[in-house]
Amino acid sequence: MDANLDRVQMVKGWVDESGEQHEQVYNIAWSKGEGQQPRLLDAEGNLPAVGNTVDLNSGRYSNSIGQAELAVRWIDPNFNPQHSAFYYVRVLQIPTARNALYDSIALELEQPPRGPKTIQERAYSSPIWYSPI
Repeated sequence: MDANLDRVQMVKGWVDESGEQHEQVYNIAWSKGEGQQPRLLDAEGNLPAVGNTVDLNSGRYSNSIGQAELAVRWIDPNFNPQHSAFYYVRVLQIPTARNALYDSIALELEQPPRGPKTIQERAYSSPIWYSPI
């Protein structure tokens, strides 16, 4: 069994009329948070953290947050047919233990030598390219 999903994001990059490059990340589908509380986007489109169920003494986590699957239909709210653009999907899992945490537990260290104790694994789709005609 793998970790539940936190969210699905659409990453968009484009070049405007002046040749300047831009990138924007859209949160397009997400799970509820800890205690199944709804998470709402803020004015900038940011989403609160899903929570973290990792037991730092054992490295085990619980799938009591997140969702087993997420699905959504998305239309670019800022689409401009004059701009060349690319799109790809990024999916984030709920936090799980990093390998360094397992190592520090096995070696009876208080902390991993460096880096955070948990990580949110990600998966990426292949990009889709759009070019004006």
